[in-house]
Amino acid sequence: MEPAELRTHAHLFDDYTELRVQQNRNVGLTMINGDLVRNARSVQGGVSARVARAGHWGFCSTPEVDASAMERVVGRATTNAKVLAGRSQRQGLGLPSTAGKGSYDRQTDQDRRSQKELIEFLQAIDAHVKDTYPKLSSRLLALTNLDMQKTLLTSDGAEAFSMTPRSLLYLEMTLEAEGEPINLMKAYGGLGQFEDRFGDPDALFEDLARQYEHLQNKAAGIYAEAGPKTCILDAELAGILAHEAIGHTTEADFVMGGSIAGQYMDKEVASPMVTLVDFAHTALGETCPVPVHVDDEGTEALDCTIIDQGVLRHYMHNKESANHFETSPTGNARAFLFSDEPLIRMRNTAILPGLSKIEEMIASVEDGYYLMKPGNGQADTTSEFMFAVTLGYEIKNGKLGRGLRATTISGVAFDMLKTVSMLSDDMVWTASGMCGKKQPIPVGMGGPAIKCTVSLGGK
Repeated sequence: MEPAELRTHAHLFDDYTELRVQQNRNVGLTMINGDLVRNARSVQGGVSARVARAGHWGFCSTPEVDASAMERVVGRATTNAKVLAGRSQRQGLGLPSTAGKGSYDRQTDQDRRSQKELIEFLQAIDAHVKDTYPKLSSRLLALTNLDMQKTLLTSDGAEAFSMTPRSLLYLEMTLEAEGEPINLMKAYGGLGQFEDRFGDPDALFEDLARQYEHLQNKAAGIYAEAGPKTCILDAELAGILAHEAIGHTTEADFVMGGSIAGQYMDKEVASPMVTLVDFAHTALGETCPVPVHVDDEGTEALDCTIIDQGVLRHYMHNKESANHFETSPTGNARAFLFSDEPLIRMRNTAILPGLSKIEEMIASVEDGYYLMKPGNGQADTTSEFMFAVTLGYEIKNGKLGRGLRATTISGVAFDMLKTVSMLSDDMVWTASGMCGKKQPIPVGMGGPAIKCTVSLGGK
């Protein structure tokens, strides 16, 4: 649906109103040891309206998408806002006016693959892995495709259309070592539909060989020594730390709720080498994994420099938090489903690259670790974090040594970032993340490798 089609319903708007039509199209396939255990295709869509009056929000949604449904959701959202406002003495929100416009359609121009062809693609990958790596005790393949299509009209004059696809292939390999299963998962793909991200299966075989080599090194590896260690965190780990331990603390709704970042504005929170940005859609001349041009409140999405040369400078905002902090919204309001209200969400969060080569960084470490891939973990609004590390190597006398069995890293991010002493000169993005703040939503994370001091867990 184009914004012009929604425009015919603008006469329904009384107070500040957002009218959004959205459709999420999903494909999910999972194969375990050659057996297809999941074969799903779904569509979730509908229309929602959100209305603000006297400091209160009214919201309504329906899976129906027609003229009467739009009239109904606007009317009910307006009534909800009026009822809430009538029961309160709260002052008006004073929302800043924004009118983002544009059409951002990333639909492929190639012929679409059928479900049968997607299954055949997985079968070809699985057959190659089975035949090439017979020592594996198990293998798991999962293919997920998500197309998020949104059309937005607001009473401020915002009109926007977007279709943002993401296609991912996950492969988990497992070996037995000393009676213990040792596994390693990697995600391939990112922004774009399947036809734009994946071609012939054999185009992935070189990457799969590297994954298996890392798994072998992990299976033959050692456990890390516990305690504070000099480490190089590769881009995936640096990215998840930037997102989980720093990004969430600087979302303005969390700041208003008591996040530690509320105490640190304009204070040094990291090494002067560290600049951390939540990018809207383009970073260093390249399209980000999750490009957002106009957010779900109709605000033009702008980059938000959270930490600038070690100093905390900005929070991420929607309209309401921007009004509270007397600043401008940054375009961080996003909703996952048509039935979700927009929340302050990150888009593509990363530390900017430095000047060092990864080889120079490894050579600078006498006794430490090179940590490459994160697993599950958590962080809270104090910036305290703990993450599993599923792939890494020891560093001895400036050289990579034995692989590591699984370990953990932990600490307080605002303290850990003050120990950063080197940054690699490359920007590497991961596109497989789903942030789980109340509603899941795709996010991008990345950056360079960073050299720092961090606490490791032992055996």
